[in-house]
Amino acid sequence: MQASHSRPAAMITSNTVLDLIDAFRRSKTMFAAVELGIFDGKRPPDCKELGRLLDACVSLGLLHKTGDTYLNTPETDKYLRSESPDTMAGYVRYSNDVLYPMWAHLEDAVREGGHRWQQTFGFEGPIFSHFFRSDEAMREFQRGMHGFGRLSSPAVAAAFDLSRFRRLIDLGGGTGHLAEAARERYPHLEAQVFDLPGVAQMFPGTIAGDFFTDPLPEADLYSLGRILHDWSEDKIRMLLSKIHAALPDGGGLLIAEKLLNPEYVSGHMQSLNMLIVTEGRERSAAEYETLLRAAGFAQVDSRHTGAPVDAILAIK
Repeated sequence: MQASHSRPAAMITSNTVLDLIDAFRRSKTMFAAVELGIFDGKRPPDCKELGRLLDACVSLGLLHKTGDTYLNTPETDKYLRSESPDTMAGYVRYSNDVLYPMWAHLEDAVREGGHRWQQTFGFEGPIFSHFFRSDEAMREFQRGMHGFGRLSSPAVAAAFDLSRFRRLIDLGGGTGHLAEAARERYPHLEAQVFDLPGVAQMFPGTIAGDFFTDPLPEADLYSLGRILHDWSEDKIRMLLSKIHAALPDGGGLLIAEKLLNPEYVSGHMQSLNMLIVTEGRERSAAEYETLLRAAGFAQVDSRHTGAPVDAILAIK
């Protein structure tokens, strides 16, 4: 049985409201600790109230305290230490430096529609003009996406039986976490990433190109991991039609995205995030099926994975 994002409807109480008021404080505490290098063992000497921050991290379960010594928990060591292979520190820094200030303009995004790049940072988007403004910015963004992908990609690769396919091209696949997860589950599967030239230079074996403008490498299975939610419906329709045309009969498209339902809180928070940061949004399984069938796909199936993103498989 697939895990569901739904949860029983709960009565809203004063504690619920208080918890929501407090929630951003907990996030910002973790953000600040990552920014200051706390989980990498650093104790900046110029911080007059470092003890308060450390004790707050203890209260959140991010640190252990013994006497005057603060140590990472095993989970913190895995997910928040910069040098861990599973680190999400890059995504935390992106959340702190980019998302946190942009979310301050949520009301304007709702009133006016459209992202908040100009209002927050003084330049017009799109989103990737910021992430790819320098090699260091691109590398930091890719590291953040890699940590997130390590949590999600194994569940996406396991959501459907992909044993019939022989060659996977992960479009916009960054560090290759989804391709790696697919290869680990299906050792016979040849899997490569197709991404922008700047990304390809960073990760050997990546095929350089733009999936909107360049011909797609030959494959019987393409994948799109957290790509479609970034773009407008017109661009999505164009991309899906292009992928459909490139596939052989019986070929497939594996999509990794959050699938909305009315009670899926994380999905709706991410859809607001897409409003603030991109020209896209999150969608339900039915909405994705409508887009995929309009592009010519004959069979569409979706799965809730229990991971941070879900999975859709469309067959030509």
